[in-house]
Amino acid sequence: MADGGGKLRRQLEGPRFEPALYVKQLSQQSDGDRDLQEHRLRIQSLADETAQSLKKNVYKNYRQFIETAREISYLEGEMYQLSHILTEQKGIMDGLTQLLLAADKEQHPQAGPPSSSAAAPQAEASLLPREAEERQQRTLTPLLQKVEGGQEVLQAPGRHLVYNGDLLECDAESAAQLRRVHAFLMSDCLLVAAWLPGRRGAAPRYRLDAVYPLDSFAVVNVKDAGPLRDMFKVLMFPDTRVFQAENAKVKKEWLEILDRTKKDKALNERRELEKTEALRRAEEEVEEEEQQRGRGPVPVNPFEEEGAEEPRPPDLSLDWVQELPEDLDVCIAQRDFEGAVDLLDKLWAHLGAGGGQPAARQLRSRVEQRVRRLTDVLVYELSPGRSLRGGPRATRRAVSQLIRLGQSTKACELFLKNRAAAVRTAIRQLRIEGATLLYIHKLCNIFFTGLLDTAREFEMDFAGDSGCYSAFVVWSRSATRLFVDAFSKQVFDSKESLSTTAQCVEVAKEHCSKLSEIGLDLTFTLQALLIKDIKAALHSYKGIIMEATKHRNSEEMWRRMNLMTPEALAKLKDEMKNSGITNFDQYTGDDCWVNLSYTIVAFTKQLMAFLEEGLKLYFPELHMVLLESLQEIILVAVQHVDYSLRCEQDPEKKVFIRDNVSFLYETVLPVVERRFEEGVGMPAKQLQDLRNGSRIIRVNPESTNSFV
Repeated sequence: MADGGGKLRRQLEGPRFEPALYVKQLSQQSDGDRDLQEHRLRIQSLADETAQSLKKNVYKNYRQFIETAREISYLEGEMYQLSHILTEQKGIMDGLTQLLLAADKEQHPQAGPPSSSAAAPQAEASLLPREAEERQQRTLTPLLQKVEGGQEVLQAPGRHLVYNGDLLECDAESAAQLRRVHAFLMSDCLLVAAWLPGRRGAAPRYRLDAVYPLDSFAVVNVKDAGPLRDMFKVLMFPDTRVFQAENAKVKKEWLEILDRTKKDKALNERRELEKTEALRRAEEEVEEEEQQRGRGPVPVNPFEEEGAEEPRPPDLSLDWVQELPEDLDVCIAQRDFEGAVDLLDKLWAHLGAGGGQPAARQLRSRVEQRVRRLTDVLVYELSPGRSLRGGPRATRRAVSQLIRLGQSTKACELFLKNRAAAVRTAIRQLRIEGATLLYIHKLCNIFFTGLLDTAREFEMDFAGDSGCYSAFVVWSRSATRLFVDAFSKQVFDSKESLSTTAQCVEVAKEHCSKLSEIGLDLTFTLQALLIKDIKAALHSYKGIIMEATKHRNSEEMWRRMNLMTPEALAKLKDEMKNSGITNFDQYTGDDCWVNLSYTIVAFTKQLMAFLEEGLKLYFPELHMVLLESLQEIILVAVQHVDYSLRCEQDPEKKVFIRDNVSFLYETVLPVVERRFEEGVGMPAKQLQDLRNGSRIIRVNPESTNSFV
């Protein structure tokens, strides 16, 4: 059989296999319908085996596909980091070259005073930058007049145009062309303007789309692949914009000029900082000389302790201090949040008490821009719109860094918002089962397990900040309200039986009690939210029992029960024994007879079932509700037997009614009182008063009257 299957497989997999010819030959060679059916089964079996084999191969390689995708993503990140590092290294080398050239000029100055002929070129050279800036402003003004909303760009002092040109903006994922834009590279920012369609032959018009400071984005070259050519990316958190140049030459010019402009801006800022630092030092030296010569009084701080030294100004000329803003940009772009906060801690420790100097304040202002950007990134990581997979632990990284930045309140608020969204999503995605109890088990397991994990993570992240715990308690109450909404919709709105309702509430109570392991008790909150629905369920089921009892009473014939089979009698005895009525055997007769009325037996079973389910639902706020419901149900049976005993004329039936009265008063009601006291923890005085007050005191067998 296996050889036949292999031969058939090879035949079907042959390179010259023709289905029509194969079917024709098969129909000619077959003896009848049975051969065709058997051949069809063999082909179907072969198809199933092939499908199963393909499925196994897919499952086998699925993990390899995932690992390969992760490796590709990791390599992409590594390439981006490598590109950024190479760009930074190139910038450092260019800066060193310029510094060496400046030092060489200082070491070899021209001898002799400048002549009058040389003074003219120097004066002309001093005017060149000003004239060049004015010329650039004159060039920039007519360009920006074509841009709606671009006039404000000219208001920044010292800003001038470096480069501009038309580009095509593409989708960051699909690389599809979106629109035509015009980019203006300024000395300190990049302006992107969207092209506005106009009349044919008219001058092009643009609308201001975005302005990006040079230190707020990174430029990445996009490798040409097929039709995707001449593109480069502009990365600014949390967006990525892709632009396509006209050709490779224009793309190269954009990349080179962008890189050079960013370096020039950083170099100018560094020189300005060094200049400010040099002026500060010169002022300090002049003040010291004047104090030594006695030209001015030495300032005395009356609040300064004797012998205390004035804090020394921090050294801002260190390489790591100068490069720290750019290093922060790199850390933020690479999502190295811990490294960014470590750099900030190192800088604040270095500045110390001398951070009030002008140069230090300028450095602080630059760094604080990065701090705000880092905070925005961390806030975005905790936003509810992000993926909620990974549970509370997935938020630990962003929360811990926000706390280190001194923003514990914001971290607490965002953490709780994130977990609230996770709770809503988990409840919404839970599949609604046909069996209510099964759904409630899943709902409680998902909600309370998630709440327990959230509480433990919260305690770990905010252990040093006790002020956030009140916010967590408030959040826990609101989360419990979400749970109760889903719980009530499935249990109470669907009109389940009291038994199912009691089981569901009992499951919720058990899960809620587990939260006490971490010191969080939401039992009172759960009960307060469920009390309205539980009251309604008790009243509804009480009404059902009373209506059923009244209906049976209206058809009462006061006859003994005949259960017909010993099995039915044994089942009834077990039910009564489980209900707490242990002496039920004395009310059974020969064969399958029971010396009680069907009405009294059915009432007893319903009453005991209602009591047991009510005790499962019980909590102190429902004490009087359950007690009053029991009283009303018992009164229906008591009034019926009292009325029947008064009105019955047949002596034999009177005796039978007295037996039922005895069973009701001496067996059933005491068991109800005892079970209520065991379940609640206090005696049911109202039930005792009801039994004693309604008890038939004397019955005269010779009379049709009875006294109560």
